[in-house]
Amino acid sequence: MTATQVAGAPSACLPEWDSIDWAQIHKQVYRLQVRIAKAVREKRWGKVAALQHLLTHSNAAKLWAVRRVVTNKGKNTPGVDGILWRTPRRRMNAVRSLKHRGYRPQPLRRTYVPKSNGKMRPLGIPTMKDRAMQALYALALDPVAETLADPNSYGFRKKRSVADAIGQCFVSLSKGYSPQWIWEADIRACFDQLSHDWLLDNIPMNKGILRDWLKCGYLEKDAFFDTEAGTPQGGIISPLLANMALDGLEAAVRAVVPKRGAKVNPVRYADDCVPRTH
Repeated sequence: MTATQVAGAPSACLPEWDSIDWAQIHKQVYRLQVRIAKAVREKRWGKVAALQHLLTHSNAAKLWAVRRVVTNKGKNTPGVDGILWRTPRRRMNAVRSLKHRGYRPQPLRRTYVPKSNGKMRPLGIPTMKDRAMQALYALALDPVAETLADPNSYGFRKKRSVADAIGQCFVSLSKGYSPQWIWEADIRACFDQLSHDWLLDNIPMNKGILRDWLKCGYLEKDAFFDTEAGTPQGGIISPLLANMALDGLEAAVRAVVPKRGAKVNPVRYADDCVPRTH
């Protein structure tokens, strides 16, 4: 079965997990992502929404989303329901379960991991199905984010890394006329403090599903807690939402620097940034 046939096939007619040609599936998804990026550049937002709908309802994207969930480092970490997708049958059933009508995310499972400074970082772990739904919508949102991203943003982006951020710092600092001052900034509790209202007003995706993800709450020691702000560190789509919230920071920094007498070269990795000036 070709990628085109998979994309248009009824969910009951999908191939067996172990027989899927993943290169073809990725090609099908990527083709739609390119069309979304082109529509964003042309500012054709109605077409962007239509193409996003087409992508998130395609079997190819659902297959790719489930594949991401079952191959990443959290594949053995369950959510509040304790369910893992370890067998081919469960994975194919998961693909068929990614339906939009009637979908409601479950609360996050709160856990903690140690930070480098000795403190504990709270994580919100979604269920496998909720992770797959986030991965599915991230496929449609990523081409928007990449097209509109700040030029010198390097965190949580494909084909960009810490090494690229370091390289840009070197380029900006290695010349005779380079800045002599380096300011390092870290946005405190960035993921935890993102405004839900801002995200709902500005993120171009299904608002009902986004609202449900933001407001699903979390369970800690069998007690339920509401989520009034932020995106969970542990959710697949959270880094993408955070980057989109912070895009525009580079232009804002440049806007407050006088046109004469100073230069500024912002470099951002997620919520850490290094504006260099002189």
